[in-house]
Amino acid sequence: MPDRPTELPALTAEQTAERLGVKLETLYAYVARGRLTRVRTPSGSAFDPLEVERFAATRRQRSAAAPSPARAHSDGRPLMVIDTAFAHIDDGELFYRDRNVVTLATEETFEAVAHWALTGVWGEQGDGDALGGFQVPSDTVTRVRAVADAMPKTATARDRQQVAVTVFATLDPIRYSLDPLTVVTATESLVAGMVEVLPVLGRPAEVGGAGAASTASVAARLWPRLTARPESPHGLRALSAALVLLLDHDIAISTLAARAAASARANPYAVVTAGLGALDSPLHGNASRAAYRMLARVAAGEHPERVLADMMVSDVGVIPGFGQVLYRGADPRALALLDLLRAHPEATAAVDAVDRVAAVVGARTRAHPNVDLALAALALATGMPDDAGEVVFAVARTVGLMVHALDEYSRRPLRLRPVGRYSPSPS
Repeated sequence: MPDRPTELPALTAEQTAERLGVKLETLYAYVARGRLTRVRTPSGSAFDPLEVERFAATRRQRSAAAPSPARAHSDGRPLMVIDTAFAHIDDGELFYRDRNVVTLATEETFEAVAHWALTGVWGEQGDGDALGGFQVPSDTVTRVRAVADAMPKTATARDRQQVAVTVFATLDPIRYSLDPLTVVTATESLVAGMVEVLPVLGRPAEVGGAGAASTASVAARLWPRLTARPESPHGLRALSAALVLLLDHDIAISTLAARAAASARANPYAVVTAGLGALDSPLHGNASRAAYRMLARVAAGEHPERVLADMMVSDVGVIPGFGQVLYRGADPRALALLDLLRAHPEATAAVDAVDRVAAVVGARTRAHPNVDLALAALALATGMPDDAGEVVFAVARTVGLMVHALDEYSRRPLRLRPVGRYSPSPS
């Protein structure tokens, strides 16, 4: 009679995390979502090795079946893969260093998340109201505003920010220092400056100077520069959450541009300039503008089907605000921001427009709303202009660009310098 099979010993949490190739924080996130079963024992958490193996096999299958267009050139050659130690997507959810981004956006301040992103140290700023380094001297702001105010009337808020980065650089005597602490300090000050260089709408100008602004959060300082409406707790909370949600997202085009500049050891201001230049595009940082115009028409009473038809004609067959190649399902950033807006009494019309458009698009294409649509809804609901989303995106992503730059500064110089292959264009 054959021997009875020996029961496999349980795996510890550390062994399970190593088997799956994830950190402990991610492992416990799987447990919280019911994807793995944990048994508590006197010696700690224990996991069934067979369940772990089945889960690992499922993850491999999903990875192999993931859509490939975003990972390959049109001729099938693989794109460059860049290791990143900050933002990553797992099972349809976005994480910053194994912390769920939705949780961060709904429970933490932008300042706390941004400082932790740059330094890797949590809670260093003290209590929740502390702004740490997100300050800029008032005399510096005055000088930068003078340059921005001299720009033509046609200059947009994003134009002012782009020019302001260069002016802030000229006023920083140690801008070429790549010391991590110096870079962090410069980044936080620059983010504050990119907000305060914008004109205030509907409030006295002194709000944007020293004093009141120095004790206000970044979101609170940004609010009166994007809308003339009085700030509301719900609206301000949504704006702060949007800043957290947009801080980083895989290797976006702007991130790649910033990392390439950092690879050549460009100074922090030049890195931000490179990234913001790539961000200023209709397929990236400016994508919420078309989505805003679409939602505004629907909120004003037009039929979603007619509006969508017009938008697809003007945008060459693209429905603005829908689809994200890195997610099979819904964009978790969009869901989180829209949930916050649903709690905002003044956002009813904007959220209703989102739902009406999403119903039509979902029935015909199965595409889900992305963060650009949610950002457009935020702007529409709070009385902001159609380009407000671009400004929010730029402020938030500046932190993410420098998170990647700090990583790139620690690696071999010029490692992102590709080699060209001559391929004459067809006549």
